[in-house]
Amino acid sequence: MKFHCEEKPILWGGATASSQYEGGWDKGGKGMDTQDCRPYLIRTSNATTETRLLTKKSVSESKKDKLKFYPFRSGSDGYNHLKEDIQLLKELGIDIYRLSISWARLYPNGDEEEPNIDGIRYYDEVFSEIKKSGMKIFLTMTHYALPLYLVEHYGGWTNRKLIEFYIRFAKTIFEKWGDVIDYYLPFNEINAGYFSPYNGVGLLREENKPYNQSLVFQSLHHQFVASAKVIELGHKLVKGKFGCMVACFCYYPYSCNPLDNMKLVTDENTNTWFCADVLTRGYYPNYMTRFFEERNIEFEVTEEDERVLRENTADFVSFSYYQSSVTSYEEKEKTAGNLVVTTKNPYLKATEWGWQIDPVGLRVTLNKVYDRYQKPIFISENGLGSRDVLEEDKTIHDSYRIQYLKEHFEQIKEAQLDGVDILGYIMWGVIDIVSAGSCEMEKRYGVVYVDADNEGKGTYQRYKKDSFEWYKNFIKSEKERFHVK
Repeated sequence: MKFHCEEKPILWGGATASSQYEGGWDKGGKGMDTQDCRPYLIRTSNATTETRLLTKKSVSESKKDKLKFYPFRSGSDGYNHLKEDIQLLKELGIDIYRLSISWARLYPNGDEEEPNIDGIRYYDEVFSEIKKSGMKIFLTMTHYALPLYLVEHYGGWTNRKLIEFYIRFAKTIFEKWGDVIDYYLPFNEINAGYFSPYNGVGLLREENKPYNQSLVFQSLHHQFVASAKVIELGHKLVKGKFGCMVACFCYYPYSCNPLDNMKLVTDENTNTWFCADVLTRGYYPNYMTRFFEERNIEFEVTEEDERVLRENTADFVSFSYYQSSVTSYEEKEKTAGNLVVTTKNPYLKATEWGWQIDPVGLRVTLNKVYDRYQKPIFISENGLGSRDVLEEDKTIHDSYRIQYLKEHFEQIKEAQLDGVDILGYIMWGVIDIVSAGSCEMEKRYGVVYVDADNEGKGTYQRYKKDSFEWYKNFIKSEKERFHVK
């Protein structure tokens, strides 16, 4: 037998999320959502997010607080820059655009029988502009933002009734725009429900109390069932493909001590593989039985739930990758990551926010994910958050981002030669957005600069960075290399 490895053309894209990009929180009949309640706080540490955890008290106060700035209410003002932004993406030449719909813009409270007509009109225009540009659409159906009414009146995803409300929301999407959407993702980074319960499942804590872990996993289970039911309904109504997504952290053991390696296995299982296993394989993995038992975690799983999960698994797997992580059974120096804290790796450089830069970790992750699931993969988020400078002549020289992208793209091609089936790469925050982790606009990811600061001051005008031309030329050269029109 003759063996041959080769690169194949993939989709190159960019992404935004409604809560971080749109703004217009009080326009067009939109209801308040969970992200609208998160204030900007001056960053005092790059290794913890504890000061940003919201409680029932702080969320309630946010609705009438006029002293703090709530950055997600403004986002990147995409609500008022729609056509301009899509033209920029068209000029960039991306093949696919990942965006999300605001649940609270379509259903302001979340439990209405009929959608908000102004929300329908807005997204009619959004999808029309994207399709006119020639880009494929990768839709994240919900990206952390949950209608606040559902949290305050139903307890968020702790309540099984949210499955019903979510299916109604999904059916509206299928009926209105199912003919133009290519890929669907029911939940962004679904494992965030475990390590960041407010963002992931809309779970609130009591003041000075930890999250109730049984409620965390009951909420996650309801999301699993909702995801499977969305896939079940979607396969009947639309032609698009359906995926699942987790945040991947690419764990390394701190040392060759067997205890470090065993901790890697348990951290990787609970933080990453658990959620992907359920949604891709269709059942709860055996390793979680001990985890639940040792922590006295109990939640309801019905026979019908098991059937739905088993019969409606994801068509493809997607993940976010920003940095690798280190595990140790002993306490070591810490640094920050994507909504998590990890042990610092002495072999890696890090961003100002403490996120460790590791291009090889992307290749490692691609191999692990594909070997585990044997389904096509989307890298649905990746990018560099950095403090870019708008010069007097309105240029932005971000050679560090170009280098970051170049090194990660090289590892994607290596993974293809390893035999990994990669559908596409989607650059996170392709237009500058408010960071979901730190609530900062000045932690920028895009190749398009948005003139606004952490307190919402600025013109919100758009400017192309040096990385815009670099990514544009890279995509063009890839199409020419593979003779893609």
